[in-house]
Amino acid sequence: MPLPDAVPAHRAHKRADYAELVGSFVVAAPMLDDLRAQPGEPFPLIVTAPAGPRQAAAAAGADDVVSVEVAVPAGMPVDEFFAELRQVKGATVVVEVPRDERRPQIVAGLAGTDWKAKFRTGGVRAEMYPDEAELAAAIKAVVDAGVPFKATAGLHHAVRNTDPETGFEQHGFLNVLLAVDDALAGRSAGELARTLGERDGAVLAERVRRLDGARVAAVRSRFLSFGTCSIAEPLTDLVALGLLPAALAETEGVAR
Repeated sequence: MPLPDAVPAHRAHKRADYAELVGSFVVAAPMLDDLRAQPGEPFPLIVTAPAGPRQAAAAAGADDVVSVEVAVPAGMPVDEFFAELRQVKGATVVVEVPRDERRPQIVAGLAGTDWKAKFRTGGVRAEMYPDEAELAAAIKAVVDAGVPFKATAGLHHAVRNTDPETGFEQHGFLNVLLAVDDALAGRSAGELARTLGERDGAVLAERVRRLDGARVAAVRSRFLSFGTCSIAEPLTDLVALGLLPAALAETEGVAR
């Protein structure tokens, strides 16, 4: 969404009845100056740093930046990446874990720190979507290492689905949440993959309803959030599954 539209839309979401379900505004570091030129009071920002730690460090000190999400540049050695990452101060640091051979080293480097992980679960091409086995292995790795994570891209819907326009296989955010519950219970990566592949929304919704308070707290301490360019689709999916009250989807600007 263009910034002149996205900024007032975000403010409207944060005034809505479902505001507690909406996190901070996500913006790429190169767009920060354009964003701050928009009219109105500033609000908390999550800044993505596609160029790596130095770009993140330049953004992290600003008062409106609560978190920076740092990509690991292609070809950068892991030890060099972490050396530069230590220079990022003043904001929560989230590392976008690459899908290459560096992944185990990155996860190991995050363990025992305040840094968090981020997994990309989709994009504009089919190959940008990890399959169930790859995502299951990634989730199990960070859960076993005690590293909280977020996910981004391709998670507009609650339940695994095939996008009717692109044909892409898309993960559901409830599938991801329940795969984390599986990992916390010590289940295998294969069992997590089966959960990620479940397409029956009623089955997933019933599993969510059976989570008690302790398990919810444990899951949410590991699966922190997911990024989406649609607020309406996740809300309406959860209402349809009976997991949120219908009134939330009837808020002006969401249900259409």
